[in-house]
Amino acid sequence: MYLRRYTLDGMDGVRMHRLGKRLIDLSREVTTSAGDAALTPAEVAVIEDVLKHPGSAVSEIKVRTGFAQSHVSESVARLKERGLIETPPDAADRRRTRVWLSESARRAVLARAGRSADEVIARVVEDHVRAGRVTALLDELAELLL
Repeated sequence: MYLRRYTLDGMDGVRMHRLGKRLIDLSREVTTSAGDAALTPAEVAVIEDVLKHPGSAVSEIKVRTGFAQSHVSESVARLKERGLIETPPDAADRRRTRVWLSESARRAVLARAGRSADEVIARVVEDHVRAGRVTALLDELAELLL
């Protein structure tokens, strides 16, 4: 039993994928508020990328996200319409657009990013001892993998 728990045969790709999706869903519960505009997964990926790499060109966002350039361009256009993204022309090349988070979007993202996941985990797991263990395991995974 002990060896089984700590070998690599306990986690297959499908189970890992399901766990990753569940963690994404739970993280969205932590980082969104009632009344927030619903964002597509692509829009979330673009916002996350621009937060990490402000002033990027659409082509650079495309490379980092793995999306088609048309998909990134459409997401940027929708986010710009909502006032979440600003796209001033590049000073060196006026044909090129640089992508920045708007100040209000940047403040909202940073405020939500600092929220604790404890409440959501406690609601989902219910048993407070096990919820604490889940939180500790997530912290350990973050240290090991991020």
